[in-house]
Amino acid sequence: MSETKTFNAVKPGLRLAEQVAGALEAEIRAGRLAEGSKLPTEAALVQQFQVSRTVVREAISRLKSLGLVDARQGSGVYVRSPGIAPLDFEGVPAASLEAVLQIVDVRRALEAEVAELAAQHRNAADVRAIRAALQALADAVAAGRDGSDEDVRFHRAIAQASGNPFLIRTLDYLARFLRGATRVTRANEARRADFSEAVKQEHQQIVEAIAAGDAAAARAAAAQHMKNAQQRLRQADPGFWAQDGQRLARPLVAQRPK
Repeated sequence: MSETKTFNAVKPGLRLAEQVAGALEAEIRAGRLAEGSKLPTEAALVQQFQVSRTVVREAISRLKSLGLVDARQGSGVYVRSPGIAPLDFEGVPAASLEAVLQIVDVRRALEAEVAELAAQHRNAADVRAIRAALQALADAVAAGRDGSDEDVRFHRAIAQASGNPFLIRTLDYLARFLRGATRVTRANEARRADFSEAVKQEHQQIVEAIAAGDAAAARAAAAQHMKNAQQRLRQADPGFWAQDGQRLARPLVAQRPK
């Protein structure tokens, strides 16, 4: 693609930077913007997309974060090889109970595998780290917080014990979505003492199975924990979703314009 290529103007009311980034990303992944080629100048993109310089800069920043372009000081922005397209959850509407349940489905598959591997490969230091993370979660709850960040760190400590760096990196990649779902589930669980106690016991069962090296029990406990989280969401009182659930779920994913 040359600097004379004509782009359609973005649509008012939608996320402008996302639209510009999406259009350029499509050109790169389709090969119409070849590896090593130079992007149009900022001024040219402003004119072609009919947006501000700020929007163009945000779009280029997104492309950089995706590893699709490199900025060279004093020279311009150049296309990198797109590689394999990353997983994309951004077309999924998030502010609904069903979407959160579906993300918990993803967590169930991952967490069960992680717990099994952790039980197989953990060492004494790993077990100490997992127990410390569980205590930090208990401390957060005792202090009146929902413990969502501590919950994420607890599950990451288990992933660390798996000894599989690729699995850990996959979880880190998905952290934006998993953390969002955790905020929703924990906000719901914090509203009822029986929910909170059940979560505490489920976490403890996972830890004890991992510490004992019982891979089958660890896998089953982790999977059941996620199933129970879904059930607790379904049992939430109607006021939860109206008051907190949708607000917490909305940032999970952004609706990408088509």
